[in-house]
Amino acid sequence: MKLLDGFLFLPVILLFSINLQSQTNNSIIENALLIAENNKKKLENSEQLLVVYNYQPENYSAVLVALERKDRNWVVKDNPIEAGIGKNGFAPPLNKLEGDGKSPTGIFRLGKLFTYEKQVNTLLEYQQTTKEDKWIDDPNSKDYNTFIRGSTNAKSYENLLLKSDAYKYCMVIEYNINPVVKGKGSAIFFHLGVKKPYFTAGCVAINEENMKLIVNWLDPKRNPTIIMGNFNVLKKGL
Repeated sequence: MKLLDGFLFLPVILLFSINLQSQTNNSIIENALLIAENNKKKLENSEQLLVVYNYQPENYSAVLVALERKDRNWVVKDNPIEAGIGKNGFAPPLNKLEGDGKSPTGIFRLGKLFTYEKQVNTLLEYQQTTKEDKWIDDPNSKDYNTFIRGSTNAKSYENLLLKSDAYKYCMVIEYNINPVVKGKGSAIFFHLGVKKPYFTAGCVAINEENMKLIVNWLDPKRNPTIIMGNFNVLKKGL
């Protein structure tokens, strides 16, 4: 057992194959713990945390490290996971715009799960997706950045039931939710990457095997949260 800056670093079992350039698992984990430590005041109410970061702000290739709080310490849940983010990388804090192809930087609650499955082994609130389910991304719509089932007058929206498996597991990252600011970005999800290289229009994507592990682990009572952005930004504190 290793104590790192007030955090417990426990040995973990390799549950997935990863290729994270020249970074070692230990350095990726240590960076994730550093991010958590330097943002601890804003994370004090969370007991489950996904840390998603990249090294080059414009790069869509990122890493994800799952942490959980044990007493006063953050404990590493599993080894790092390859993740894809917006095709143009991370937007600087507060600078995310609709259609910029960037993922937002910040600390956000993980919300409802939409899934193609009728039943899912999870404590999260979830619902089976239908062809009537939409997420509005039209900034001029009164329903901008909200879920709608059925007809809509919005000029554009995301269908939540796709021909691909990308939204088979589609969790809401609660960015620009309360309040909703028109034009600041919408439909930011944590969903599946269906083929490599993973990149998105502004979401976070991982493979299905690891998504199932995370979905089975997350518990709304523990206030699951995601912190996401460029490493050099996050390590300074948001």
